[in-house]
Amino acid sequence: MRLQNRVVVVTGAAQGIGYAIAECAVREGATAVMWDINEAAIADASARIGADVPGATAVGMACDVASATSTKAAAQAVLSRFGRIDGLVNNAGIIADAQLKNMTEEQWDRVMGVNLKGTYNVTRAFVDAFLAQGAGSIVNVSSIVGLYGNFGQTNYAASKAGVLGMTKTWARELGRKGIRCNAICPGFITTPILHQVPEIALRAMESDIPLGRMGEPEELGKVAAFLLGDDASYVNGAVIEVAGGLVV
Repeated sequence: MRLQNRVVVVTGAAQGIGYAIAECAVREGATAVMWDINEAAIADASARIGADVPGATAVGMACDVASATSTKAAAQAVLSRFGRIDGLVNNAGIIADAQLKNMTEEQWDRVMGVNLKGTYNVTRAFVDAFLAQGAGSIVNVSSIVGLYGNFGQTNYAASKAGVLGMTKTWARELGRKGIRCNAICPGFITTPILHQVPEIALRAMESDIPLGRMGEPEELGKVAAFLLGDDASYVNGAVIEVAGGLVV
């Protein structure tokens, strides 16, 4: 198993992509520490993984990634309990869509606070531990929207483009210390967010994808597990699109 005896923290892990990444990490032998702002949901999610995967260790913790105070406290709890961190997946993210002329300051600030500042807060909270170990892998979940933009998503596109900027900067800063940092850019994945999209729009979206279907969260999980493990030991600063060829 590629992640045997490693401690991996996954944010936004109560459902969707984050849950799938945590489950894949556990199946590869890792201890998954699952963070989410919803305490009840993350407790249930970690319990489900523990029940579904024999011998799994999955721990749920409540954390608001938009708050530096919350992330520092949660990071300290992880380090106090496990003594180390081997992998970090910054997955927590939200949307609050509107065209530019209708977007409010609150919508802008909320999305940037979770998606961009949250990624910074969590990584900043763990960076000293990574540096002390001289090893580790950080995986940031961005989006194809961060690469190419999307109608009605000024805030989301900006936040996810910023995540890519941080990824490349951290790859340069931390790589020489033995810590790799890479990004995944999902396309259309069958997560709860897509439940907000009308069926006719979903079918139109599928028709634009060369593979002819939406992606599954587990397909993101497998890519993340690869990046977290030693098979990706010379992969640093990479941006991997998992989008079925949507933007070829």
